[in-house]
Amino acid sequence: MGNLIDLGHGVRAAVTERKGGVSQPPFDSLNIGLGSGDSREAVMANRARAAQELGFDVDSVVWMNQVHSADVLVATEPGGVGTCDGVVTTRPDLVLASMAADCLPVLAADTEAGVLGAAHSGRLGTANGVAVNLVRTMVDQGARVDHITVFLGPAICGGCYEVPPELQAETAQHTPEAAATTRRGTPGVDMVAAVTAQLRRAGVADITADGRCTLETPELFSHRGGAPTGRFASFLWRV
Repeated sequence: MGNLIDLGHGVRAAVTERKGGVSQPPFDSLNIGLGSGDSREAVMANRARAAQELGFDVDSVVWMNQVHSADVLVATEPGGVGTCDGVVTTRPDLVLASMAADCLPVLAADTEAGVLGAAHSGRLGTANGVAVNLVRTMVDQGARVDHITVFLGPAICGGCYEVPPELQAETAQHTPEAAATTRRGTPGVDMVAAVTAQLRRAGVADITADGRCTLETPELFSHRGGAPTGRFASFLWRV
């Protein structure tokens, strides 16, 4: 179903994978994304399966309507939080979710203050600093930057993420670390390097990364690897 990450003090993260669900090709099989083109019934069944496997109530999950923005909202109830690409909560019974199929999931926690945050950092979100906005919103809700731990989920790597030169320049305008060269020697974008640099400049020191490239990992959904396709979810919750 996926891997489980212990962030300490009763906070866990997990990244789902392709297998273990009911969706038919090309969304096979544990597709978590409603906007992917898959049937709603299959996606809802997959969400319930993933929650049961990971040990939380699917009705406690907070879902974002992700649009590649840098907007961050605060969730006080489960369900749809609204249109955004970052969400923060202080409620101990809520589970935060970030969906992706090449973009970078960002999971953050101040376990002492009880503030959790999740973001979806695609190329545009990375260029516009959604991860930094997530940290700022967490601080507004009582977190301390030096107490925040961040886990970066799987994403397409800089060696695979080829973009036109103008898009590379746009993404790297404020974060030079975003610029990469692909294995083909063409302009690329490294979202993990960019977001890591952004977070470090914001004062976050404790950052770990899943490290898998979605395009190179068959167990994960990849939009560039074959659209249409499903979405995997990165979850963050307290136990």
